[in-house]
Amino acid sequence: MQTKTIVITGASDGIGAAAARKLSASGHEVVVIGRSPQKTMAIATEIDAPFFIADFADLKQVRALAESLLAKFPRIDVLANNAGGIFGTRNKTVDGFEMTLQVNHLAPFLLTHLLRDRLISSTASVVNTSSLAARLWGRLNLNDLNNDRRFRPRKAYGDAKLANILFTRELQRRYGQQSLSAVAFHPGTVATNFSADSTSWIRFAYHSPIKHLPGLISAEKGARQLIWLVESKATVDWRPGEYYEKGKIAKTNRQANDSELARHFWDLSAFMLGLDSSQLSGL
Repeated sequence: MQTKTIVITGASDGIGAAAARKLSASGHEVVVIGRSPQKTMAIATEIDAPFFIADFADLKQVRALAESLLAKFPRIDVLANNAGGIFGTRNKTVDGFEMTLQVNHLAPFLLTHLLRDRLISSTASVVNTSSLAARLWGRLNLNDLNNDRRFRPRKAYGDAKLANILFTRELQRRYGQQSLSAVAFHPGTVATNFSADSTSWIRFAYHSPIKHLPGLISAEKGARQLIWLVESKATVDWRPGEYYEKGKIAKTNRQANDSELARHFWDLSAFMLGLDSSQLSGL
């Protein structure tokens, strides 16, 4: 098996940490990215891996992270955009965006863009952790991406997870011919510290005795699909540009199949981040 350099965001806990442990044990060079210095350092020390601290609620830290990764790693075989979360109240980040949108979509969009040339030269895969929430609650409105009109935690989260799939499809369309492969997946309903910052009913579900009920799976089991996508070969084992559940291409929100929406959403995301969309076209 070919060993790879694998960057995993959100690797200090949950499926990110579980995947980091397994991939490191298999001989890959895993780069641990997390928000919490204590948790991130603990995982990195446990598996003897390099690590970086970055809070995706601050895009300045995302830019600094990209600079550090480019300086240290001449090759990046996989970027696993796994960091994310749901938040119970409507909060704006220091960059002026709604927290759910920025942490789940804008920050990984920016990180992927900043690493783009390195990823292309490495014939890399970009693996985006999405969710069933995209289908259940997502309804993207390009005129209200920050959900200013009526904020609901699960709607904001569903939008953000739908954004992950649209980003995957458009990233593949724009850069697939340059040897970059993108894929999105739902890990399952994992019993972890997910939603710890939320005050919604979802937090209750994840942080109460009912989290032990059938249907919720362990972080180790939830990480299996991430590990599979990371270690397997694009175009051979999985189809780039698709969304997977339980190892198979799955149906999701109808908006995820709207190619025009994906293009416009990409351009709007670039505009929000102050990026030149013409340089992001890949065409």
